[in-house]
Amino acid sequence: MPQIDQIAEIYASQLFWLVLVFGLLLIGSYVMLPKIQGTVEQRNARIVGDLAAAETARAAADAADESYQAALNRSRAEAQAAAAAAKHDSALASESRLKAADADISARIEAAEATLRTQQAEAVAGIEDVASEAVQEIVAKVAGLTVDRSAATTAVKAALAA
Repeated sequence: MPQIDQIAEIYASQLFWLVLVFGLLLIGSYVMLPKIQGTVEQRNARIVGDLAAAETARAAADAADESYQAALNRSRAEAQAAAAAAKHDSALASESRLKAADADISARIEAAEATLRTQQAEAVAGIEDVASEAVQEIVAKVAGLTVDRSAATTAVKAALAA
């Protein structure tokens, strides 16, 4: 094989280039590796810092949310208390107006009943008078007798009472 025959001729140059490439790689690794490692460390430090800042911001946001919720709950409680107080005051006012209206209506009913009793008494008295006159006239026409007013009134009262 021709490749094997050439090994002796090119062995030294290949060995030279092998040592040169590995040497450059070794020197490059000593020069480049600290820079790469520094960059990685900076990146890790930045990530850790960003995570810490995010955690701090999240904690601040949670605290602000808790404060907001507490204030909201206080406001709701105050609003409910104010609504309950207004409802209670309104109920008291309505009750007092209702009592006043009830008293007014009771007074009007009493006055109306008194008026009705008076009018009823007047009507009954008027009916007795008319009935007495009618009895006198009927007795005079039917029987031809004259009945005095007091006897006719007595007879009418007795008939109405029965």
